[in-house]
Amino acid sequence: MPQTIAPRHTLPDGKARRSRRKDERPGELLAAALDLFVEKGFAATRVEEVAQRAGVSKGTLFLYFPSKQELFKAVVRENISGRFVEWNEEFERFEGSTQDMLRYCLFNWWERIGSTQASGIPKLMMSEAQNFPELAIFYQNEVMQPGMTLIERILRRGVARGEFRPMDFTYGAFLVLAPMLVLVLWKHSLGTFCGDQVELDPQKYLTAQLDMLMHGFGVQARL
Repeated sequence: MPQTIAPRHTLPDGKARRSRRKDERPGELLAAALDLFVEKGFAATRVEEVAQRAGVSKGTLFLYFPSKQELFKAVVRENISGRFVEWNEEFERFEGSTQDMLRYCLFNWWERIGSTQASGIPKLMMSEAQNFPELAIFYQNEVMQPGMTLIERILRRGVARGEFRPMDFTYGAFLVLAPMLVLVLWKHSLGTFCGDQVELDPQKYLTAQLDMLMHGFGVQARL
């Protein structure tokens, strides 16, 4: 007797497309929200605009994100804070000198965050945090504190290996963060209008900052 082969259960083409579309909606909403938050700020962005840009209704947006605040938090997690697990794993695997590690930190931050639309989020938080304390606390816990902790780990590694001189690690971390913040502020504010008159090349800028940091952190440095 010939063997009977059970038919495959597949969705009709229309249903398959709708299923794929549904799976893609959260990402499309987050991308639209990121663009609008960076363009207009948190307060000025309306959820209706986000939904329209993503090609869905406001009701559909609320199926995934119950409020504008939760939508913003999801944008931050998707683009910045969700990467700290990966970044800490890279720290554990890194085998080069601490100077090389710090260079890797600065230039990969620019490649993954600074050069992307997500770099507008820090500027947004600095300008609107006072009006939205809940989001400010969220950003502190999800982005600033983990970022400071990771940079402090790099500096502590350098001191422990005799590559850096003893320092106040908290303020050392602020010294590393400062040039990053200046770069994104320039990119999303005056740099938009003054680029032809005052050039700020990110690669040259970070190279100069790294040189200054190494002279300050190095074991030969003295105040």
